[in-house]
Amino acid sequence: MLGASRRVVGFIPRRLRSVRQVHGDGDGEEALRFYKSRGQHILINPRILDTIVRKSAINPSDTVLEIGPGTGNLTLKLLEAAHKVVAIEIDHRMVQVLEKRVLQRGFQDKLRVIERDAMRTHFPRFDLVVANIPYRISSPLVIKLVYGATPFRSATLLLQKEFARRLLDNPGDSGFNRLSVNVQLVADVELVMDVSKRDFLPSPKVDSSVVIIRPKAQIPDVDLHQWRAFTRACFSNRNKTLGASFKQKGKLFELFKISNENDVCSSDKGDCGGDAQGQGEGGLTSFKEKIVGVLRTEGFEQKRPSKLSLEELLHLHSLFNQAGIYFNRRGQHNGKR
Repeated sequence: MLGASRRVVGFIPRRLRSVRQVHGDGDGEEALRFYKSRGQHILINPRILDTIVRKSAINPSDTVLEIGPGTGNLTLKLLEAAHKVVAIEIDHRMVQVLEKRVLQRGFQDKLRVIERDAMRTHFPRFDLVVANIPYRISSPLVIKLVYGATPFRSATLLLQKEFARRLLDNPGDSGFNRLSVNVQLVADVELVMDVSKRDFLPSPKVDSSVVIIRPKAQIPDVDLHQWRAFTRACFSNRNKTLGASFKQKGKLFELFKISNENDVCSSDKGDCGGDAQGQGEGGLTSFKEKIVGVLRTEGFEQKRPSKLSLEELLHLHSLFNQAGIYFNRRGQHNGKR
């Protein structure tokens, strides 16, 4: 029995980590299960934590938004530097440990915890974002931040290394995709450092990177909802030529309907309740010829979206709109955001 007991004890740390093991302090000895499927990888290297806080350039008057604080290794350092920290955490077990540690440090008046899913939560006002982002929500969360209605100074994010590189990639790079284009339209991205997978518990399968995203003071005069729908259409097959991609029957018909409905909205002075007109076979053929004509105007037909610069994509988007070709129904969104 003694041998069997030793085997069981040796197995437990693969699933459970004591709070002391994760925190490197004596804040408790209870075992805590971390779920890799939820992206629960706790950063334990104090040097990396200190660098993240320092590079974030937090002012004493700042409110910092932290998404996925886990058990609070980064949170405690943010509380030392900021006026207030708003932490959004979905896991109640993590919230309990976090609040206990914060109370022990006497920072409870500086912390507000929102126990909800960050993707379904309206963010309160904040100045900065500093966070170790769960891998599974990285893409939608970055888009929610940079296209959201709340202005902020910068977002210092710890992300999966491959994902972080996509934010930095240029046209022609292997990772350049729709996410790259959409983020780079509205923000500048800086690589701070790479972080080894050994600096986390439990250890993820891949390394990470820290990046800083800074919203641009001035962005192109473009309807952002139209733009994101346009890039979705372009990058659905990012290595296909634009000519081949836009000739696909399903995509053609979808754009045909949207463009006709937008024409109806315009003619009815904003009333988008009418039916799209001219949806017969002849109308679709004419619409296809219009798209091909736009693509051929400046040699876009044989180009691939993954090779196009932001300026080229903006120009193509403008050409489509000038020709009455739209990618998003005008009645769905109003305003630039």
